[in-house]
Amino acid sequence: MTKTFDWAIVGGAGFIGSHFVEYLLGAGKSILVYDNLSSGGLRLLGENLKDPKFSFVRGEAADTSHLSRVFSQCRGVIHLASNPDIAKAQINPRIDFVEGTVLTESVCEASRLAEVKRIIYASGSGVYKESPTLILAEDSALEPISTYGASKLAGEALMLAYSHMFEIKTSIFRFANVVGPRQTHGVGYDFLRKLADNPKSLKILGNGNQTKSYVHVTDVVKGVLSASNSQEKISDIFNIANRDTITVRDIARLAIQVSGLDVENVEVISDNQDRGWKGDVPTIFLNSEKIRSIGWKENFNSEQAMLNSLQSMLEELRDLNPQ
Repeated sequence: MTKTFDWAIVGGAGFIGSHFVEYLLGAGKSILVYDNLSSGGLRLLGENLKDPKFSFVRGEAADTSHLSRVFSQCRGVIHLASNPDIAKAQINPRIDFVEGTVLTESVCEASRLAEVKRIIYASGSGVYKESPTLILAEDSALEPISTYGASKLAGEALMLAYSHMFEIKTSIFRFANVVGPRQTHGVGYDFLRKLADNPKSLKILGNGNQTKSYVHVTDVVKGVLSASNSQEKISDIFNIANRDTITVRDIARLAIQVSGLDVENVEVISDNQDRGWKGDVPTIFLNSEKIRSIGWKENFNSEQAMLNSLQSMLEELRDLNPQ
């Protein structure tokens, strides 16, 4: 069967997926989105739904048979589907296995059955061993402390195995915290919702000193596609992160300002815990020199990325909940 679409994007109706759709369609590529719409939604795809080079299939990524039939129309696969809310595992520890590892195995097997020879996989920084003073490179120690990180690491292992056993070219990307327009979860989103409910106080999880890199979603998309296009190995792994970081307290300040409130008049409430929840890595620094060596450079630093995200999310929340 002739391959009709350049890319199938599993989870393409989500936050990050919608940006891949927009960028690739703008570059003239044909895109098929496969999504069950459990998070995100068609509204995130906007005008792209009308593009003649775009198609949408609603389905469960765990349905390998259906997925393989869809993939038979596609030249490559971008796998983004997973549980988007890391903290949910405190209540439901199996969620990252069911909505992560299982789906990744299905994507790998469906790709093999459909004779797809190209997969891009979204992993994350949670695969690394907790090392608050080290800058973590792609060959640093791996020892996840969350079920989310464990699921992402299991997914990486599956990708590498399928790559070498069945000659499927795989690109694995370990993202820092991704932020930007159309975000439907995350610390900034939570702060804006809390401030809308109570503009006089803002409760944050942990002591607020958690320090991480926040990378803009458009920078992520460009980095992923640039690195995968230039990749020579049958499989490879790349970190994508800014060189700078910000703290949760910094984000709280930005959220208060973006909400049009006076920082001095909002009580920020925290506790003495060094992390927001069990499994949260409070401080992490990723080395992104590998992807920079092939020409990637971010357009937003961490504070700019978060500010842009907060401004966009506030507008989107107001559109969804007009007064």
